[in-house]
Parts: sequence; structure tokens; C-alpha cells
Amino acid sequence: MNLICGTARAVKFLFTGPLILALLVVINIMTSPGDWWVKWAALGIGIAWVVSLLRVIRMLILLGGLAALIAYLRKKESP
Repeated sequence: MNLICGTARAVKFLFTGPLILALLVVINIMTSPGDWWVKWAALGIGIAWVVSLLRVIRMLILLGGLAALIAYLRKKESP
């Protein structure tokens, strides 16, 4: 159950991460246009985004393999 919840959170972060970063860019432009502190936030969010993407890809590969195994077994059992 934890694997499913973790993957669901990863999918959610794939959409919310860029939105958070866009908000931080706007805040950076409004507060200190000459100093780009947002690059450090972008680095951290980018690393977390890639990790989330890899977690989602891992789950898709797992589900695809499971679906292929079920299809193979059903085809083998049918006369």
C-alpha cells in the first residue's frame, strides 16, 4: 500500500512542482529582480522532480510487466 501512496504523491508532485517553481520565480522578480536566488530553489525542486519522475516510470514498468504476464497466462490457458 505504501508503494501506491508514494507513487500517487510522486504523480501529484510532477504537476505541483513546476507550479511552485513558477510562483517562486514571480516572487523573485517582484522582490529582488537583480538577485536570482530562485536558482537554488529550482535546483532542489528539479532534483525532487526527477526522482518523482523515476518513481512513476518504475511503477509504470512494473504494471506493464504485470499486465503482460497476465495476458500471457490467459493466452496460455485458453484452448
